[in-house]
Amino acid sequence: MRDYQNNQNNLSSQNTRNTQNTQNIPSTPSDSRDSHLFLPQHGHYRQLRVYKVAEALYDLTFLFCQRFLPAHGDRTVDQMVQAARSGKQNIAEGNQAAATSSETEIKLTNVARASIEELLDDYEDYLRTRSLSQWGTSHPRLAPLRNWTRNDLFFQQYKSKAACMTDEEMANLGITLCHQVIYMLGQLLKTQQKRFVEQGGIKERMHAARTGYRQQQDAQFTALQRENAALRQRIAQLEEEVRMLKGQSSQNDPSNQSNLSNPNNPITLNNQSIPSNLKD
Repeated sequence: MRDYQNNQNNLSSQNTRNTQNTQNIPSTPSDSRDSHLFLPQHGHYRQLRVYKVAEALYDLTFLFCQRFLPAHGDRTVDQMVQAARSGKQNIAEGNQAAATSSETEIKLTNVARASIEELLDDYEDYLRTRSLSQWGTSHPRLAPLRNWTRNDLFFQQYKSKAACMTDEEMANLGITLCHQVIYMLGQLLKTQQKRFVEQGGIKERMHAARTGYRQQQDAQFTALQRENAALRQRIAQLEEEVRMLKGQSSQNDPSNQSNLSNPNNPITLNNQSIPSNLKD
């Protein structure tokens, strides 16, 4: 704990302060063949920052109990480890259940938050019962600690740093992480509720997908009927044009005018030949 304070200026400059947790809202598939699919595509839970922080909190809690609590005869060890594990696992399970049940997703996310709140109470009880200091907002070490936990380097350093911390330092680190996870889970619950209101549950999405697919098929069939009628009309126009061209061609054929232009040929009328001397 002591040695990380020397690096706080560098850590603060690299601090991303990315405490917002988001999930991927299903987007419209680029392939039209998949447009009728109704199961939302979520990002993997391991990519969620809230899961990464909850996982680090579990590791630190396990180490804290090993170092500072008795291995036997204290139920607090099992309670703290199980609460930390429950927070991490329910985030993962909620993310995976989101594809088929928004209700289960929201329920498990809320269970995760309740577990972390229980763990927070355990850390606070540890400090209070042993007359150790819980770092408040005015404590000079709290701001550097928060900056460190919000930096991406934290996930690479927390195990080695925690091995050198006192019980007071580790407990305050656990409390800080608990507050971060609880806040991010609260934001996640808001996102999940908003998505449910806007997109509905699995049954509504199934009905909408089926209805949309049938409407798409009907629209395609109607479009094909219109195209077929237009093609038939065009064919009839072309056939008429062909007949007109044939008629003009027969009238302009010189062989049809040879009998009229040759005075030596008899003129026929009603299939009877008229002598050339009677033409006048």
